[in-house]
Amino acid sequence: MPVPTVGSLTELNERIAAADLADDARVITGRPVTVGAAFAVETTQLGPLPADRFDAARLLEARVDNRARVSVRQCYYSVPVRHVARRLPVRLSATTVEVLDGATVVARHERAVGKYVQVLALDHYLEVLKTKPGALPGATALAQAKASGAFTVTHQRYWDAARAARGDQAGTRALIEILLAHRTLPAAALVAGMDTALAAGAVDPNVVLIDARHEAGRQVAPVVPIGALGRDDRPAPTLTGYDQLLSGSGT
Repeated sequence: MPVPTVGSLTELNERIAAADLADDARVITGRPVTVGAAFAVETTQLGPLPADRFDAARLLEARVDNRARVSVRQCYYSVPVRHVARRLPVRLSATTVEVLDGATVVARHERAVGKYVQVLALDHYLEVLKTKPGALPGATALAQAKASGAFTVTHQRYWDAARAARGDQAGTRALIEILLAHRTLPAAALVAGMDTALAAGAVDPNVVLIDARHEAGRQVAPVVPIGALGRDDRPAPTLTGYDQLLSGSGT
């Protein structure tokens, strides 16, 4: 007491772990040693842990709404927009929410604290934002990316420079090309590439990507013949349902 106020389950667990560590120094009335010393003696009498870890997660199923979210325990979690209107398995643990498509995890979020909380990944909306770049400045997913530090000051500087040089829509599309590249290149390499491009007065995303690949020091992905790619016969999602999502009032 009082009930702690925290911003996430991770913060709560860290506070509990700190309190547990501090409690090791406590001496229970009538005992000759501390809690920590007594537990050290007791551990010699404990049996070993099982070799196989017990999975305490709960398996659920949720429908992806027209804002590319699933509702789990009265909170909303984003998934890639290509999954709109599908029912997908959800793995709910004490700390995380994972959404799966078959055996593939398509979205992984830290479990939210509270009710009606939205947890949105900017990456999940990039394909739609590339079509409607004017929706990016007011998107809740962007605000959350900034708050988490995923969208850095360097991203903002590049975006500002690109819009000044190319106009709002073209400049935003240039930024989105960089954001899409986060799927295949390390974030540090892309940030370094943007810094180098800005120092040279260049806002072409291709210049950033070339420098980022050089910074990463590796080939991003092998060339795959088109005929070898798997075919997806599912119809592409329409943009109708995203108008509300990207209006600024949703995300």
